[in-house]
Amino acid sequence: MTSRKYWLGQVGDFELKQLRVFTTVVQCGGFSAAEAELNITRSTISIHIANLESRLNLKLCHRGRAGFALTEEGKIIYESAKKLFDSVEEFRATVNNLNATLSGDLRLIFSDTVSGDPRLGLPELINQINELAPGVYITVDVASMSEIEQMVINEEAEVGFIPLHRQIEGLEYIPLFSDNCYLYCHRSHPLFAVADSEISDELIDGHPFVQAGLKPHKDAASLIEQMELRATAYYYETRLALIRSGRYIGFLPEHYVANVVEPGELRALRPERNIYRLELGAIVRKSARANKARDLFIKLLQEKLQIVSDKAEKNA
Repeated sequence: MTSRKYWLGQVGDFELKQLRVFTTVVQCGGFSAAEAELNITRSTISIHIANLESRLNLKLCHRGRAGFALTEEGKIIYESAKKLFDSVEEFRATVNNLNATLSGDLRLIFSDTVSGDPRLGLPELINQINELAPGVYITVDVASMSEIEQMVINEEAEVGFIPLHRQIEGLEYIPLFSDNCYLYCHRSHPLFAVADSEISDELIDGHPFVQAGLKPHKDAASLIEQMELRATAYYYETRLALIRSGRYIGFLPEHYVANVVEPGELRALRPERNIYRLELGAIVRKSARANKARDLFIKLLQEKLQIVSDKAEKNA
């Protein structure tokens, strides 16, 4: 007796909803973690997955005391579903870009304190976007440099703002501005009262050092290779907190320090030697799907930078 062949037939909205629940469960690593993301109960999630398995006539995952795990068929369906939703998103973006009224999403993701930097002028740029394209939905968030790079590559964000530590294939880089980064200690630190002429590399290397927790900037690598790394703090705010404890020394941008600390609170140690230049920039994905909102934002950003550059040249 031959086995009866199974044909899926037409896929409708109900199946798409179930597939979205399934992909969210996979991305969250299980039913429990997906509850908050989907804002539905675990039992409802289980019903959706069971109905999807019945509809597809496939066992998609194992769930129970051993934890959540995809079957081989589940892995294939998950990858296919991701491609399907990417295609739907691309279709939606295409339609938005064909409309006479500029609409769609503009997702901006920032590293550290860049969003509040007056040299960028984000409030002014957001105001311009709203005047020229009031139909655009704007999302602004903060993440680490590596997360921002990945989000832009995956088209989970249109524009990222990061320190330009490195260049990755597939990304375009737009330089914005740069800062001098100095090695600071707090006034309660033992080195604060020591004259620069008496501070040697060996003396600095003997004190606990806090760094960002990622591969050092190329110009900083030689400065910190012998230092006593005793703490990690990626964000400027948390790194400053450790330096303010009086227990650590660490590099921070001069511009950031000037805006958040009291005069005389921090001291740059041998600034003529312990210094490197850190450039900040915007990143976009090369060959990204069409997005008029992103293109307008980049155009406004570049125009603003050109105006600032022209003013600086006139004042020089």
